[in-house]
Amino acid sequence: MEADVLIAARHQALEGILDERQRRLHAAVEAKVLGHGGVKRVSEATGVARGSILAGLKELKDPENTLPKDRVRRPGGGRKKLVDRDPDLLAALERLVDPAARGDPQSPLRWTCKSLKQLAHELGEQGHRISHVSMGILLKELGYSLQGNRKTLEGTDHPDRDAQFQYIQEKTQQALDAGQPVISVDTKKKELVGNYKNTGQEWRPQGEPEAVQVHDFVDAELGRANPYGVYDLAQNAGWVSVGTDHDTASFAVATIRRWWLGMGQPLYPAAKELMIMADGGGSNGSRVRLWKLELQSLADELNLPIRVCHFPPGTSKWNKIEHRLFSYISMNWRGRPLVSHEVIVNLIAATTTSKGLKVRAAIDPTPHPKGIKVTDAEFAAIQLDRDDFHGEWNYVISPNIKYT
Repeated sequence: MEADVLIAARHQALEGILDERQRRLHAAVEAKVLGHGGVKRVSEATGVARGSILAGLKELKDPENTLPKDRVRRPGGGRKKLVDRDPDLLAALERLVDPAARGDPQSPLRWTCKSLKQLAHELGEQGHRISHVSMGILLKELGYSLQGNRKTLEGTDHPDRDAQFQYIQEKTQQALDAGQPVISVDTKKKELVGNYKNTGQEWRPQGEPEAVQVHDFVDAELGRANPYGVYDLAQNAGWVSVGTDHDTASFAVATIRRWWLGMGQPLYPAAKELMIMADGGGSNGSRVRLWKLELQSLADELNLPIRVCHFPPGTSKWNKIEHRLFSYISMNWRGRPLVSHEVIVNLIAATTTSKGLKVRAAIDPTPHPKGIKVTDAEFAAIQLDRDDFHGEWNYVISPNIKYT
């Protein structure tokens, strides 16, 4: 009927504007105008429950008994909340969402992805009726939200962690105050070379993303790139060698040598000592014999003592090179396929910052085989002078020839 169509149209136009009480009274007015059978017709046209329309008619008939203006229903009216009808619901939900914290490691969802539907189903199996929509509302009320993983844990803290940080800071400041070179070194994450997806986004014409390989299988010919970096704290400058072979101590020291000959020596012609800050593990680890043997060769070649300070275990992200050089390289090449070693070198060398960071890069095609053993006799010949404070982390390697 035309009248019913008009009622539905008026109700739809007011949807989202009227509150519960206003919708009830509006539907009651429509039913009252229609007269006999009006309640049924309005209910079918608007979807408002017959009981709500009858309640609205009662309010219209007895204005003195109507609700205060600040209320939409009488106290205690409306559907009860799930948590009121099921007092054990919240506790059961928390046991599912966080079983380790609640002492329930045997939870059936302990090792599965906890979607809203899975949670609702499991609670239903336990006798708690709830929809996945209500599940989302309850989780937000409990302070939960969808979150990914965050890399913040690096292992157990060493008891002298803070003391080593302070020691490195003191040695670094002494060297900088004396005008001596201080570098931070590390290996950046190894990268697949080829037309592969690279994390991040770059501006391109809309609807024209750059096509890359579906699968990240290592290209037998191109292999991987091993970027090893040197960051000069005083100059805010870096050098990165992009290795095509293995990431070894020989490769690490070869990169330091290339930095010194290409950048360091012209900047520090009167240097009396070279200070290196390095992680405690990897190719430049504090326990790697080949690292110290290669540094001895470098000290002899440069006729320069080399001081090394390692960061304590589990603190690699504190190394200056991570957030002063490597992070900017990653931002510069985000969303760009690293299709060749030459492209990688060019992207690294083009990295700059508003504070004037300058970077040079080059490919290191030299083979650096793994598995080289340092004999006890070779290690004993190293001019290694360990500091009194954690000599395994802090030491000086002096040249075998007299330093003048």
